Amino acid sequence: MESMQFKELDIRPEILKAIANMGFEEMTPIQARAIPVELEGVDVVGQAQTGTGKTAAFAIPILQKIDPKLKKPQAMVICPTRELAIQVADEVRKLAKYMPSVKVLPIYGGQEISKQIRSLKAGTQIIIGTPGRVMDHMRRKTVKFDDIATVVLDEADEMLDMGFREDIETILSQIREDRQTLLFSATMPAPIMDLTREYQRDPQTIRVVRKELTVPNITQYYYEVRPKNKGEVLSRLLDIYDPKLSVVFCNTKKGVDELVQELQGRGYFAEGLHGDMKQTMRDRVMKSFRNGKTDILVATDVAARGIDVDDVDAVFNYDLPQDEEYYVHRIGRTGRAGKTGMAFSFVVGREVYKLRDIRRYCKAKIKAQPIPSLNDVRETRVEKIFDRLDSYIEDQDLDRYVKMIEELVNEKDYTAMDVAAAFLAETLGSAEGRDAQRGNDFGDTGAEAGMVRLFMNIGKRQGIRPGDVLGAIAGESGISGNMVGTIDLYDKYTFVEVPREVASDVLDAMKNVKIKGKAINVEPANKK
Repeated sequence: MESMQFKELDIRPEILKAIANMGFEEMTPIQARAIPVELEGVDVVGQAQTGTGKTAAFAIPILQKIDPKLKKPQAMVICPTRELAIQVADEVRKLAKYMPSVKVLPIYGGQEISKQIRSLKAGTQIIIGTPGRVMDHMRRKTVKFDDIATVVLDEADEMLDMGFREDIETILSQIREDRQTLLFSATMPAPIMDLTREYQRDPQTIRVVRKELTVPNITQYYYEVRPKNKGEVLSRLLDIYDPKLSVVFCNTKKGVDELVQELQGRGYFAEGLHGDMKQTMRDRVMKSFRNGKTDILVATDVAARGIDVDDVDAVFNYDLPQDEEYYVHRIGRTGRAGKTGMAFSFVVGREVYKLRDIRRYCKAKIKAQPIPSLNDVRETRVEKIFDRLDSYIEDQDLDRYVKMIEELVNEKDYTAMDVAAAFLAETLGSAEGRDAQRGNDFGDTGAEAGMVRLFMNIGKRQGIRPGDVLGAIAGESGISGNMVGTIDLYDKYTFVEVPREVASDVLDAMKNVKIKGKAINVEPANKK
């Protein structure tokens, strides 16, 4: 299909204005194929992964059909996770920016249900919910399905993987049969096809063809490595390419935890993301990654479904994925919004045959690269130092520094080249030394990944409660109270965990602080 402009669609001018305001003109392949069909009221099965613009592919037709005067739910989007529900709701709100009477409400577990009930009673036309919380509202009879004309199952394959099939079927069975049902999924396993046969009416299947699954502006490399050398090779690539933000994929939760620990030990700002983590920790990790405090996000495939960051410079397949489609989904995290990106894959032994299958599936060039040597890393560092020197020489007034160097040369009988070489050696050594310590000044304090455990010389015998510790840290350091982790109170002392990236700030802020009138001392905990 040739490229298609949004303005060619027969939709409300308010929606077109919002699309233009978001900076979009041309539709993505999934949008160009799905939106015209959906506007006709046809059921759709869309195969598309995150990053293809699929949210707008179902949100635009929903908004087109909404009656703003009817203050009742008219459309429902079911998502597997809280993160995705919030993300979809934000996108729909942006598209409804110039439709002030249209209310969008995300409903998910972890948020006070009474707040959601109040919003529903006030009048909401579009509900974005997770299966469990939608079922809660069904049981309480706080969601009326009478006027719901469109239902969307987003990331349907993940919902089935997470065991939500029975909930989905219960929800669909309560919505009128003449509804429009749209199903979007990154993969199309047999259970998905069973669902479409049972709950959709003559759906039209729309797939993004394989050549469009991979983004053309992503440079793809692979390295043949030994398992024990993966961490070292990753470190060298990070040092050479110096991506501002990167995502590293592991196949297991244990692999994520181990790699995060290794990267932090090497001085990188790395955090992990996987399904076993508490929701508050997942939120903290993603916030840290989005605002650039965390450079490297290490994740499993399922956890990565909630990542929606446009500025990822590089993706690393630390473990080669088991499924060819997952390779496509992974590398699609970079090279977004017209930017270039890089993808690096580590291949161990016979995995070279799996890589061959991935190449065939993607129809992409994945080039073999030699593992960079330590000398390559050092040369890259030197090049970066020289680049900075260029800008200093061109933009700065260096006269007074020249005089200082002349005095040193005359006094010590050095040459100017000796001094320049010494400065380069010192700068290079300092950079390498900082990298070795960066983010790891505290060593292993026994805290969970991404946190530092602090010791306080005050405890229960002084009448201290967890709220006193939390209040002191939040009040003095300015960090949000929900960033503070576990607080363990003992008779004479207390342990508290804070995020690694703010641990130094907390220690500085807690100097000369008193809790309940008692002076305290705070220092990193000794794991031993």
